[in-house]
Amino acid sequence: MINICIIATIVIYLVGMLLVGFVYSKSNEDSSDFYLGGRTMGPLVTAMSAEASDMSSWLLMGMPGLAYLTGIASPGWTAIGLAVGTWLNWLIVARRLRRYSANLDAITVPQFLSLRFHDQRNLLNALGAVIIIVFFIPYTASGFAACGKLFNSLFGVDYMAAMILSAVVIVGYTIMGGFRAVSTTDLIQSVVMSMALIAVLVYGINVAGGWDVVLDNARSLPGYLTMAASHNAADNTATSYSLLDIASTLAWGLGYFGMPHILLRFMAIEDEKKLVLSRRIASVWVVIAMTASIVIGMVGLGMTKAGALEFLSGSSSETLIVRVASLIAQHGVLAAILAGLILAGILAATMSTADSQMLAAASSVSQNILQEFGHMKLTEKQSLFAARLTIICISVVGVVLARDPNSSVFGIVSFAWAGFGGSFGAVVLCSLFWKRCNWQGALAGMLSGGLMVFVWKYIISPLGGVFGIYELLPAFLMSLLVCVVVSLVTPAPSAEIEAEFDAAK
Repeated sequence: MINICIIATIVIYLVGMLLVGFVYSKSNEDSSDFYLGGRTMGPLVTAMSAEASDMSSWLLMGMPGLAYLTGIASPGWTAIGLAVGTWLNWLIVARRLRRYSANLDAITVPQFLSLRFHDQRNLLNALGAVIIIVFFIPYTASGFAACGKLFNSLFGVDYMAAMILSAVVIVGYTIMGGFRAVSTTDLIQSVVMSMALIAVLVYGINVAGGWDVVLDNARSLPGYLTMAASHNAADNTATSYSLLDIASTLAWGLGYFGMPHILLRFMAIEDEKKLVLSRRIASVWVVIAMTASIVIGMVGLGMTKAGALEFLSGSSSETLIVRVASLIAQHGVLAAILAGLILAGILAATMSTADSQMLAAASSVSQNILQEFGHMKLTEKQSLFAARLTIICISVVGVVLARDPNSSVFGIVSFAWAGFGGSFGAVVLCSLFWKRCNWQGALAGMLSGGLMVFVWKYIISPLGGVFGIYELLPAFLMSLLVCVVVSLVTPAPSAEIEAEFDAAK
C-alpha cells in the first residue's frame, strides 16, 4: 500500500509535467517561440525557472551527500560562491544581455556572440554550439543518473529502466512545449523542490532527537562543523581547508556567467525592468535552498548516529533524501503521499535542469550549426524537427554515459559546470562590457577556456598539491587572458559594432 501511494504520487506528477508540455505545444509557431518563449516570460517564472534549471539533482542529492560525508566546509564555500555568482549574474549581466540580444534579434547564446561581433564566417556560432553539446551531454547524464539512483534505491527497480523512463518523460514535454513548457514546469518544480527540503528537514531533525542533538553530533566529529577544515568520515579525522581550497570552491560562482540555459532566461523576460524583482526572488531562494540542503546532510548524519539510518559511504551518500523519504512513508497513507512528493522533488531538480539543457543544445544544432554555420535553408517546421531530433539524440547518449550506477552526480555536474564557465563566462562578460573585444578574441577565449578544462582536469590536477584546484578557475582565467590579448593584437571592431555596443548600455 505504501509503495502504491508513493508510485501514484510520482506518476501523477510526471503526467502533470507531460500535460504542461501538451498545453504549450500549440503555442510554438516559430523557432523564437520554441527556443525563447517569444520573450514574454514574467519576472516570477523567469526567476524560478532560472534557479530551478540551475539547481539540478546535485541540490537534493550531491550537496547533502557531500555535507553528510565531509562536513560544512566544502559544500559551504561552494554555496557561498554560487550565491554570490547568482546575485552578480542577475545584477550585471541580465539587463545588458536582455537589451543587447533583443537589439540583435538573437535567440541563442552562440547566435548572440556571432551577431555581437559580426562574425561573417559564423565560427563563433559553430564553436559555441559544439561546446554546448559537448558539456550538456554529461550534464544531462548526471540528471538521468539521479533518476536511476532514486528508483533503484527505493523500489529496487532496474537502474537502466528507471533512467530510460525518466528520460522519456523529460524528452516528451520538452519536445512538445519548448521554452514555455520548460519554464512553466521549472516554476512548478521549484515549488516541489522547496516542499521536499522543508519536509525532510522537519522529519529528520525530529528523528535525530532534536536540533541540539544534531549539533552536538556534528561538533563531536573532527573538522565537521568548521569552514576551515574538512571531515574524513572513513577514519574520523580532519583535513585543514586552505585558502587555495576556499578559492577553488568559491570559483563555482564564476560558472554562472557562462551557463547557456540560465543566460537564455535573461534573454526571454518580457520587460528588462522586471529583472530587479526576478533578481531578488532568485537570490533569496538560492540561499535558502542551498542552506537547507547542507543542513540536511548534517541532519542525515544525526539520524545515522541515532540508528535510524545506516552509514552511507561513497556515492550512496547521495541517496540520503531518498532514504529519509522511505522512512517517512512508513507512517501511513498521508505520509506515503508526502514521501512521494519528496521523491518528486528530486525528479523536479533533475528534470528542471535536463529539459533546459536539452533545449539549449537543440537550438545550437538547429539554429547555430545547420542554418547559420552550414547555411542550410530550413523551414520553421524543419527547424523545429531538427531541434526535437537533437533532444532525442542527446537523451540517448546521456543514458549511455550514465549507465554506471556508481557514478557521482556531484562529480559529473562539477565538470560540466566548469566547461561552460571556462568556455563562455569570460567571453560573455567581455562581449557585454568591453567595447574593444572582437570576434578573434572571443573565439580564442572560448577555445582556450574549453580546452583548459580538459587539460587541467586530466593532466595537471592529478599532480596534486596547488594543482589540485577546481578546473573552472584556471579555465576562466585562461579564457579571459587569451580573449584580452588576442583582441588587443588584432584589428579593432568597426564603428558599426561600437555603435551597437553603445546602444545596449
